[in-house]
Amino acid sequence: MLTIEIPQDVEMMGRLTEELERRGVRDGAIASVIGAVDECTVSTMPRGDASSDVLRTYTDPLEMFGSGEVRDGVPHVHAVFGTADGSAVAGHVHAATARTWFVRVYVIPSA
Repeated sequence: MLTIEIPQDVEMMGRLTEELERRGVRDGAIASVIGAVDECTVSTMPRGDASSDVLRTYTDPLEMFGSGEVRDGVPHVHAVFGTADGSAVAGHVHAATARTWFVRVYVIPSA
């Protein structure tokens, strides 16, 4: 299993893609994503059109956990984010940045 630490003030998905390429990971399971971010952009699908994305950006501190996969070198992460009021935001992660805390991604490469 690989542990990929995403530095503070660095966008998670871009750095994750770079690290996967640097480490030669083309396919695998993202077993866990854990941390807290200060902003993120996630998408869900609108009712009646599963081929479209509705993107939303959140700019409050959010607790985060997720999982996903790597296919052809591209990470695909779904996550749940906990908000200050105790509600949750979930979806496909397009971007996330930690400025206060950390994000760690645990990847199991395919053989």
